[in-house]
Amino acid sequence: MARRRTPAAALPEVNFSDYGDIRYLHLGTEWVQGSMLIDAPFEIELEYVQRMMAWLLFVEPSSVARRHAMQLGLGAASLTKFCHKKLRMKTTAVELNPQVLAACRGWFKLPPDDARLSVVLGDAGLEIRRPDWQGTVDALQVDLYDHEAAAPVLDSEDFYADCRLLLTEDGCMTVNLFGRSSSYPRSLEKIASAFGADAVWAFKPTREGNTVVLAQRSPGRPKRAALAEHAENIQTRWGLPAAKWLRVFKPHTP
Repeated sequence: MARRRTPAAALPEVNFSDYGDIRYLHLGTEWVQGSMLIDAPFEIELEYVQRMMAWLLFVEPSSVARRHAMQLGLGAASLTKFCHKKLRMKTTAVELNPQVLAACRGWFKLPPDDARLSVVLGDAGLEIRRPDWQGTVDALQVDLYDHEAAAPVLDSEDFYADCRLLLTEDGCMTVNLFGRSSSYPRSLEKIASAFGADAVWAFKPTREGNTVVLAQRSPGRPKRAALAEHAENIQTRWGLPAAKWLRVFKPHTP
């Protein structure tokens, strides 16, 4: 996962563990930073990571392959691989730790960069301020945690405002909010301040405590029937449990 700048010597050790048919990524602790189904490396294994794909509910399925996805924080590259391989999207990931990138290429089946895939080694908070990224991202997926998974390392209103500037007019940001030291209400308030309260949607927490929040560049409240139709298409085309999402995904009401 991409983090704020850290001296190279202070970057945590990257390793992995296998348990049954699942491989887990670790950054020097027991905390799971990502996972992969060993026999299906391009599927998404973790429930909260599947929910990071909820932006698909707000776009026409036929338009997905023409869009641009960006991940802030590579983790085990589940989102990056899915967007690139399954959705056939232009995909950009930003990651601070070169060891994480090496691990994803060596242990987690991340393909090499090509015409549609690019992994940028750098500070996510600085990288997203580059003018040439602004207004180019249709799906921004933010999962930024340090090796202790205590709280998001980039979680200010200014950061979320920078994220909003990355998005196309119908683009969406999804954020994983989790951590022993984090405050979900405060993080949600910052996102709502940057995007507008009527642009924000949220899932109920997973059993593990991850809460995924979605924010639209241009606020909209599609009817439930339209969301249900998109959910059915998502499930049929890409195997994501989108119909189940609608039972635990609602507009934010301040």
